[in-house]
Amino acid sequence: MTSRLDDTVHKVTRRIAERSAERRRAYLELMRREGDRHADRNAALPCSNLAHGFAATGEDKESIATRRGPNIGIVTAYNDTISAHQPFGTYPAQMKVWAREVGATAQVAGATPAMCDGVTQGTDGMELSLFSRDVIALSTAVSLSHAMYDSVAMLGMCDKIVPGLLIGGLRFGYLPAIFISAGAMPTGIANKEKQRVRQLYAEGKVDRAALLASEAASYHAPGVCTFYGTANSNQMMLDLMGLSLPGAAFINPGTPLRQALTRASVHRLAAISRGRGDERPLALCVDEKAIVNAIVGLLATGGSTNHAIHIPAFARAAGIIVDWSDMAELSTAVPLIARVYPNGADDVNQFQAAGGLGFVVGTLLEAGLVHRDVTTVHGEDLAAYALEPWLDGETLAWRDPGPSGDDTVLRPASAPFQSDGGMRLVQGNLGRACFKTSAVARDRWTIEAPARVFETQSAVIDAFAAGELDRDVVVVVRHQGPRANGMPELHKLTPPLGVVQDRGHRVALVTDGRMSGASGKVPAAIHCTPEALGGGPLSKLRDGDIVRLCGETGVLETTADLDSRDAAPAPPEERGTGRELFALFRRMADGAEQGGSAMLRDAGL
Repeated sequence: MTSRLDDTVHKVTRRIAERSAERRRAYLELMRREGDRHADRNAALPCSNLAHGFAATGEDKESIATRRGPNIGIVTAYNDTISAHQPFGTYPAQMKVWAREVGATAQVAGATPAMCDGVTQGTDGMELSLFSRDVIALSTAVSLSHAMYDSVAMLGMCDKIVPGLLIGGLRFGYLPAIFISAGAMPTGIANKEKQRVRQLYAEGKVDRAALLASEAASYHAPGVCTFYGTANSNQMMLDLMGLSLPGAAFINPGTPLRQALTRASVHRLAAISRGRGDERPLALCVDEKAIVNAIVGLLATGGSTNHAIHIPAFARAAGIIVDWSDMAELSTAVPLIARVYPNGADDVNQFQAAGGLGFVVGTLLEAGLVHRDVTTVHGEDLAAYALEPWLDGETLAWRDPGPSGDDTVLRPASAPFQSDGGMRLVQGNLGRACFKTSAVARDRWTIEAPARVFETQSAVIDAFAAGELDRDVVVVVRHQGPRANGMPELHKLTPPLGVVQDRGHRVALVTDGRMSGASGKVPAAIHCTPEALGGGPLSKLRDGDIVRLCGETGVLETTADLDSRDAAPAPPEERGTGRELFALFRRMADGAEQGGSAMLRDAGL
């Protein structure tokens, strides 16, 4: 049963649609023109071009040459360094077989890079992380520029990969697209145990060998990491937007159900391809209602703060303008219904067992918190996503997940963990920033203390080791924005600041950088904009200035007279690890609230 749409959800959706009307019209008109130009892919390509495109396709050559059936372009983020993407190595060969089962063909259109923030955390490589999303979008566009395809299979899961694939795919939005997951790795050691060992290491109480053994017991197999960070938040949003098969997100790799879902995705792509009578172009699937559904899902499940940057970016690629005020207002109406690490003790496998995304979509529909009337790649509307996949013998089917199987992990919207989504906009004379309150104890939503100002993450860790942070303190890490150094995540700060907090001190983090999608516990105002580089307010703070961060009232301010001060100089740009190659991206990047992208601004989006 779907209830009447919540007033706040309706109001915010209407505001986004009105704000975006001109850009959205222009985008849809571009997609209509592009779709008309490429309606007959064979006629659009001269014979020599077409022959190049199918020269190596073997038994599929005749079908592609004569357009006997739809040709599915595969864009893959496969590599075997990232556990989440390692399973994709075998997918294309399998997908070609499954395409032939329904009279279609499939080709790998191209590949994108896929870096792992877990591997690069705290290293120079993190300064390439955010802009890898732009590179992935560009790689997707290059892949699809061959104009050989009637629909697209997107193989990707992790942090920047899904937003990048979506941005690139939306510029070819006249094509239908389905995102295909590889699933979550099985559960390793308990998340609280992992967190405990990290803090012991930060205090010098265990050695590196003990830390590595703990981490290896957590990240231990193919599949996406099991905490509810950016990668798993990506998969949730794809469900809420109707861009993957229902409930496919967290099914473990290498299982019969995982394979059945991938096979069904290929069959479904053939069915919704151009010319098959049930076209569902990506441009029409990703509209204002789908974007709002993604935000609501993020808030309801306590998802990654990184999506405060990614959602505005991929929305822009579809001609839709979203800002943090929209997200904060939705947060007041959307209850928190999931407790998944770092917002709880359990991981996504326990979340899946408790009812997973089928339960989430069902309870949000029942409460009138998401739009049912959206175009999805499967079913008539979003109601098809209120089901969970299962194997009836060897046949893939969907069923009602029933009530929550564990109310410490998943609850109905009528009996939530807290009444709001916990994603707060905080603002004041230090700018605008995001504060994820859902992961923080309520008695720490308000912190007022003297600032200690740093220019690098490593300097904070050194100060902690020297005992300089053993007090009430607001740690300010500035010159970490998109234009300064590519806006790296500062996840390495979580253990030391957690130790300071556990010692009884009032501590908070304020930064124009990012925190990991897995961060929690320590109150943090992140993505602060305007960033320090170029004279943002953080550049004028000094050690000892009193800073107040309040998630209750939405305040981020200092009592210091910033207008009377000059901005602190930025550290020199670092070279090495390829960072110099991204100088153009940094110089052209827009603000965090607009998505922190160089590419989108320069493209006039």
